[in-house]
Amino acid sequence: MLQTTLTGSYQEDTKSLSQQLRVAESFDVVNRELESGGGKLSFYFIDGFVKDEVMEKIMEFLLKAKPEDFSRGPEAFMARMVPYVEAAVERDIPKVITAVLSGQVALVAEGITGAVLIDARTYPARGPEEPEDDRVLRGARDGFTETLIFNTALIRRRIRDPYLTVQHFSVGKRSKTDVALCYIDGSADPKLVRSLADRLKSLRVDALTMGQESLAEALLHGKWYNPFPKVRYTERPDAAAACLLEGRLLLLVDNSPAAAILPTCLLDFAQETDDYCFPPLTGTYLRITRIGIFFLTLFFTPLWYLLVSHPQYIPPWLSFIQVQEPNSVPILLQLFIIEFAVDGLKLASLNTPNMLSGSFSVVAALILGDFAVKTGWFVPEVILYMAFVAIANFTQPSFELGYAFKFLRMGLLLLTGLFGVWGFGGGCVLIVLLAATNKTISGQSYLYPLIPFHGPSLRALLMRKPIDRH
Repeated sequence: MLQTTLTGSYQEDTKSLSQQLRVAESFDVVNRELESGGGKLSFYFIDGFVKDEVMEKIMEFLLKAKPEDFSRGPEAFMARMVPYVEAAVERDIPKVITAVLSGQVALVAEGITGAVLIDARTYPARGPEEPEDDRVLRGARDGFTETLIFNTALIRRRIRDPYLTVQHFSVGKRSKTDVALCYIDGSADPKLVRSLADRLKSLRVDALTMGQESLAEALLHGKWYNPFPKVRYTERPDAAAACLLEGRLLLLVDNSPAAAILPTCLLDFAQETDDYCFPPLTGTYLRITRIGIFFLTLFFTPLWYLLVSHPQYIPPWLSFIQVQEPNSVPILLQLFIIEFAVDGLKLASLNTPNMLSGSFSVVAALILGDFAVKTGWFVPEVILYMAFVAIANFTQPSFELGYAFKFLRMGLLLLTGLFGVWGFGGGCVLIVLLAATNKTISGQSYLYPLIPFHGPSLRALLMRKPIDRH
């Protein structure tokens, strides 16, 4: 049976830790032994996670230990012999092992009951560059990284309020992933804070293999057929700080350069950082333009297909939308082919080296544009309208909402192709029902502030308000 508690016997404790950490089997799990003042010391750490300069100073200081230092209690030994900012005593072996695997150093000393955990870790990390998918014309150029403590520091730099609270959780039976729940005490809903904290404590999963997406799937149990996202993500510290000040909660996951914003309603996606980097009038114009164009991507091609399928509904001033040179491939099939082709191009571009991206764009434009029309696959109108939809889909940075609208658009196209006007009308009703029956993590309506109606909140979402000077 494995030992679960450090007993104070140096031989037994080091043997148990070496066995459970599998020091002999893993080359990067290091056990460094020293002798000082007539006593023995053992350091356990992961090679690559430790700051060499810090550990050299600590070891140098410990080599000056006297025999009487080893007769002190563990807390007194730590206070006397471990001159480091972050240190703590732990006697539970599973917690010591988790700490070591997380990057901390465990010090076991002869005559001392317990291990001194020294948080001298450093993770391989990139710099806080501006995220690729949420750029601004003006404003801060930093972004979240894959290191949790860096991300909390970027938020603390913007909100210097003692009521900003960051709770830590360890999630995953095997991965033991660090998760931080951030909120401002007094602004966030206390019931939601307690509920989310309880869910994080009670999660039973092996690992958060895909970071925040795995955590969202474990926390939120939505209906698989409803594509509307219940979580909004941001890689911008300024946007995350603004959401905290609005009373929302953030979930930060180690190894993920994004913050999950909770709760999230549909109209929350209308906001973007750029709106607040310009004067209120310009910000309001950008927001209304973004909302109009993005919702146009949902209805544009289904409505156009409905009209060209029923020319009697086309008024004279819209006669130019009719297909001038029809071919043998049905229009509906053309629209679906390009829907899939656009996603194929996205997937291909992700795997295209930067040096070839320009050539790839030229080849893709020729194949899907000029050549596709000349060979009779597509009519020019389909290429034009689908190009508009593909580009307009990037007017907001949420990929989750973009794909939700894509699935709804394709469903609306299919219903329109099968049932005509009745299919288009029924599809619109179905879309509204999917949004209306969706709920946020707090149980709030997904269509708030439309349902239930709240005028001031709706006005704040649609219009960029000037800064409050109170």
